[in-house]
Amino acid sequence: MSDAVADRLRVAAGLDARHVALAALGLLTLSYGSVFYHVTDVVGGSELMLAALVGPAALALVVGRVLRVRTALGLTALLLAGGVAVYFLSVPATQRALLSPGRLLSDTVALLTGLSVLRLTQANVWALSVAPGPVFLSWYLAVRRRYVWSAACGGTALSLVVLTGDAGTATTLAGVVTAAGLVGFGTLDRHGGMASQADTLVVLLVVMVVAATTLSVAAPARGGPVLPDRSSSTTGVASFADTGDSVRISGAISLSPQQQFTVESPRRSYMTTGTYDRYTGSGWVRSGDTRPYAGQLDDPPGEGDELRQTVTATTELGSMPAAWRPVSVDGIADSRVRVTSQGSIRPTTTLDPGESYTVTSRVVETPKDDEGTATPEYPDGLRETYTRLPASTPSRVGARADAVTADAETPVAKARAVETHLESTKRYSLSVDRPEGNVADAFLFEMDAGYCTYFATAMVVLLRAEDVPARFVTGYTPGERDDGEFVVRGLDSHAWVQVYLPDEGWVRFDPTPTVSREAAEQTRLADAGVGDPADDTAANDSPTPTPGADATPTATPPGGPNTPGAVGDSGAGAGPQTGSGPTLPSRSTLAFWGVVLIGLGAALRRTGAVRRLRRAVWLRRRGPRRDPDTDATRAFDRLAYLLEQRERPRRPGETPRAYVRSLTTDPRARRVLTAYERARYGDGVDRDTADDALDAVDELVRERALPWRLRDR
Repeated sequence: MSDAVADRLRVAAGLDARHVALAALGLLTLSYGSVFYHVTDVVGGSELMLAALVGPAALALVVGRVLRVRTALGLTALLLAGGVAVYFLSVPATQRALLSPGRLLSDTVALLTGLSVLRLTQANVWALSVAPGPVFLSWYLAVRRRYVWSAACGGTALSLVVLTGDAGTATTLAGVVTAAGLVGFGTLDRHGGMASQADTLVVLLVVMVVAATTLSVAAPARGGPVLPDRSSSTTGVASFADTGDSVRISGAISLSPQQQFTVESPRRSYMTTGTYDRYTGSGWVRSGDTRPYAGQLDDPPGEGDELRQTVTATTELGSMPAAWRPVSVDGIADSRVRVTSQGSIRPTTTLDPGESYTVTSRVVETPKDDEGTATPEYPDGLRETYTRLPASTPSRVGARADAVTADAETPVAKARAVETHLESTKRYSLSVDRPEGNVADAFLFEMDAGYCTYFATAMVVLLRAEDVPARFVTGYTPGERDDGEFVVRGLDSHAWVQVYLPDEGWVRFDPTPTVSREAAEQTRLADAGVGDPADDTAANDSPTPTPGADATPTATPPGGPNTPGAVGDSGAGAGPQTGSGPTLPSRSTLAFWGVVLIGLGAALRRTGAVRRLRRAVWLRRRGPRRDPDTDATRAFDRLAYLLEQRERPRRPGETPRAYVRSLTTDPRARRVLTAYERARYGDGVDRDTADDALDAVDELVRERALPWRLRDR
């Protein structure tokens, strides 16, 4: 088919497949580009990312028709090579010295098997380095009408962020569907597609969306990345404290009384399992790599008290709980211990029931509010890392932080102020709906209750807004004393906050309320028949006391089902405040049903159902009165359509008279025919004749279910 004929067909069909194909490419670029943009939003450089996405696409549109394919491929290779070089140079010199071909290969394998881009030390530089190449090449190929290769290029970029685990289900589905749309509409553009073919393509794309969305409900959880000689991100224990390299804030949760481990210790203490530095808006990520344990860890800056504890697993344990800050580990092979860049310890393999280890920690006292200076000096890079917030964080969060800490000058005083504010203004509840958007912002302004992850997240964000280094911590509270040791259960898993003080190091603060939290724990223990923790959990001799930390803190998801209406709800209205009106569906739900409606509309159009429905309504409506000749003509048109539906279509060259007389002898049909012939070919008809023709057609339409009457009368 010639281009001229194809163009005429497209114009006749009202279809510009090329523009639709380019729009599909834009959505494909948006799908993986949104992941890159999110990385820079969290780590920094979102303005540069916009330029890295828009600039190459604009360049491709300008030079696409004049640049040869070989030159374009060379330019793409240059962009990628330059990006890799920039990323390599951005890595700290101490880490560059450790790079080797084997290490580069293992890191690449880790990325392609689920290691989040946000785990990279220079995640923003990596995203800025990778993005321009596939954007330029995919748009260049689309300009050259090589749509399949364009979709392959964009799909490769999408596959990368899917394999790293950074692209969610909706993003992945959108990218796959738009890639298919790019190929489909691009094919229509190259070969002169018709409107009916476009409708079919739309229906197929919608079927892809609905099928994928439906089947994904039963999809298994994603496994962890392949990390040679490093701890896996998946664990054998279903516990909130064993969250691995990231924490996603959940909705309603339930508590598990299952025993996790026991601790032989001279005193009670919080047991840290993980520390997280990057806030994503929906959760937390631990950046950086782990290193082998070499027999000794760094001491905190302050003069901490030595605490020696022996931990024995009572179920499979995927973490190594230890009082902060651990400085040495005994009783387990050094090769089984890894140290995170934040200073916590992790096992390379799951600890089996009965396995134990001994950890020595240096526990630092929390200073008084008036200790320290208003402008302390921090180690290089620490302030930048631990005061960073996503660029999309609403400004009202900073305004709230200013108001809460208005009378506080030192970091300790600010931490106390935020801690007290959250304890006194928010209730504790396990039955909350997970908000959309920024979790800290929603908790501060749209929710009146939550559990420990919400409290800890909000406190870290408020402190960072005040330029106070803080981070999110998971672990366990001391548990209950039993025959000289502490029994720690799943419901003791918890989240709190660490604030960095130059003279002491990382110090714990816990903003989660106490009373309703204890009620939830004791209720769950009683329901499980475990017994009452009684007075033992009420006493606290923790070396780092904080307001409200004199009892077992909030229990958080121990791996049980996130069941709405969980035990321990402290009252109604714990979810986001939505007013007195009905709760609106989520954006993803609205988008899903929007896609379904589009597909339904395309299917109806493709099958002709819309046209038939419209004609059926037209057949049954007399319509507004016009001049007699127009009404008589409309009456015949309705009669002809009725005969077409009940008998046969009018043949080419067949006159109206021959058509009607060959199909019916009904006098009403003859009167309509006569009125039409006089209106069309004669001197016209009067008002009475036109009305009689309309009445006759109305009667025939009402009798359409009895086709034999149309013939016999």
